Amino acid sequence: MAAEWSAVLSYGTDIIDPAVPRVAHQHPSLRELWPMVSHGVLYLSRCTQYPWSRDVGTAFPQSVGGYRVRRESDRTLIGVAATVEEAYELIAANLPDNCGPAVFGSADDL
Repeated sequence: MAAEWSAVLSYGTDIIDPAVPRVAHQHPSLRELWPMVSHGVLYLSRCTQYPWSRDVGTAFPQSVGGYRVRRESDRTLIGVAATVEEAYELIAANLPDNCGPAVFGSADDL
């Protein structure tokens, strides 16, 4: 897990706003999850292999500023945040029950 976070934390602005993984990594509960980046968005999973879990909130940057925080598994809007810090506070506060360290395997193994 540490190696994957290290890689994501080293990404430059051509891949993601570096503040996003730094802020997420500050939360111990989020640091236990599997990080991945796609299209400039940080996704967190409770497992390390595809298909990943989709029940952890994701912060999507809005063109007008701020973030829309949504859980992909049921398309629930968790909230709208003005800052990246607020977005990851929302994500950490809305983790699934019994969310612990990411398991080696796919969502089928949860």
